[in-house]
Amino acid sequence: MMNLLITVLLLLLDAYFWVIIATVVVSWLVVFDVLNTRNKWVYKLCQFLNVITNPLVLRLRKIIPPLGGVDITPMVIIFGIYGLQRLLVSIAAGLQ
Repeated sequence: MMNLLITVLLLLLDAYFWVIIATVVVSWLVVFDVLNTRNKWVYKLCQFLNVITNPLVLRLRKIIPPLGGVDITPMVIIFGIYGLQRLLVSIAAGLQ
């Protein structure tokens, strides 16, 4: 039962990892004018990604200042996800 819970948590963390990656890529595409947020579908995609990521990102931005104008918050989240996944895998290995 505990391994099932750990597996579900690992899948959720992996999904959130890809959502963070998608948010970063879409934000770059918007900044470099590849995507236009006046397009209804692009706007909806940006809103969807922001709704999912902003609760964590905005909290971390209060703690982590931008470095040279670059927001490193997504990178910190990705490293945090990686660390949590390694911790969960080691816990699962210890349960067997």
